Amino acid sequence: MTDIAHALRDTLLALTRIPSPIGEEAELCDHVEARLTSSLGGEAITRFHDSLIVHAAARKDAPRIALVGHLDTVRTQHDGPPRIEGDRLYGAGAADMKSGLATMIELVERLDLDALPCDLTLIFYEREEGPFEENRLGPILDTHPELHDLDLAICLEPSDNQMQLGAMGSVHATLTFLGRTAHSARPWQGDNALYKAANFIRELEQREPNDVELDGYLFREVMTPTVVHGGGPRNVVPGQAEVNVNYRFAPGRTAEEAFAELRELAGDQCKIQATDLSPAGHPHASDPYIQHLMRCGVNGVRSKQAWTDVARFDAIGVPGVNLGPGTAAQAHQPNEYTELDQIFDGYAIFERFFTQREDNPLY
Repeated sequence: MTDIAHALRDTLLALTRIPSPIGEEAELCDHVEARLTSSLGGEAITRFHDSLIVHAAARKDAPRIALVGHLDTVRTQHDGPPRIEGDRLYGAGAADMKSGLATMIELVERLDLDALPCDLTLIFYEREEGPFEENRLGPILDTHPELHDLDLAICLEPSDNQMQLGAMGSVHATLTFLGRTAHSARPWQGDNALYKAANFIRELEQREPNDVELDGYLFREVMTPTVVHGGGPRNVVPGQAEVNVNYRFAPGRTAEEAFAELRELAGDQCKIQATDLSPAGHPHASDPYIQHLMRCGVNGVRSKQAWTDVARFDAIGVPGVNLGPGTAAQAHQPNEYTELDQIFDGYAIFERFFTQREDNPLY
């Protein structure tokens, strides 16, 4: 195992040993801040609550690149402490996305920052795994206008080193179906709200995905019921039922327009309220920096059939991509792990992106 492989493994293991479920990122933020202060100096780091903006390399009139990763994890169950077993590293966030954080840290500590052809910023932020409005990246972008001048933002979400372009937008809405209660022995005296909800759910089941192609990449629009609540006492016909519907929509429309489509589909069957509106992100497949990254050994290129914070950057005019070394299928899983070889390969991709001179628009 090479020195960099050892370092990546040890850094990831250290990160996974610090619990950071959403809302409890302070200790991990302290750890990353202390480490990067030691290697880069405190003047390079701005702390914003439990998030960090790290100005690793300042270059006037040079392309401005950002590496972006969230500190928080979801709460999952694990059979043991963070550990290495064979070619896998186990621990909460090992895939999503502390493998990406480890890559970011090792890059800025090992690259010759004085020789970089670009301005390089790292953003470590909190509360990504929760609602759109509570995600700390939004306030960071609102209060640091210099980040609006970035030429490219790379979000190191777990992708198995596959480059994923754009991001699906997401609407969550609560649909409330009203009926009339009655004794369950005499249901004809009431109006069962669950049947009304079931009829609408059946409509959604029969809808085919709507395929949208942008820049040669496919985005599939889908509406999915994800949560159902209804009823009270078990011998009472429910007078109300609630269904959460998640609409994933393609770039090219606003979240408000997507919600309006869902509201029109529901019509007068129910009351409807939007609970979370997240914008979509364009793929920017022809961007020269994204084209260069494609040539650096990524494990294929496809559209992102989900939402990520790439969409936040797109909203302020900054092209972005998803590319991270974590094992994507392990995100949010019990006994989460990531493949160590993928982390080593991911580091090499980013090293080539910054240092390979041939056909590199950074130079």
